[in-house]
Amino acid sequence: QVQLVESGGRWVQAGGSLRLSCVASGDMSSNYYYTGWFRQAPGKEREFAAAISWSGAAKYYLDSVKGRFTISRDNAKNTVYLQMNSLKPEDTAVYYCAAAKTGDYDIPEDYDYWGQGTQVTVSS
Repeated sequence: QVQLVESGGRWVQAGGSLRLSCVASGDMSSNYYYTGWFRQAPGKEREFAAAISWSGAAKYYLDSVKGRFTISRDNAKNTVYLQMNSLKPEDTAVYYCAAAKTGDYDIPEDYDYWGQGTQVTVSS
């Protein structure tokens, strides 16, 4: 079992920055693989935002966040970060951290564990 806890979400003005953190506990052996950030805005489906492989060598981003968001990880701290810069009102959503053993990094159904989410609100 793996437990994920997100933090760092808050209200911010457009153009601002936030850093989200996802701390994992439990069985975090190297059999784990990808950690992803997904987001869900009110009335919309959950969408992929970014993902990172266990080694950190592979990183993937939603097109609309490329160049603004950066995903990273510190395996010694069992923590994955999402640095979000140049935030826009359309980035407003609940952001979820998830962990997957196999599958496609951008498919929510392929993830095994999820955190409870952290709210990010960007005002114009």
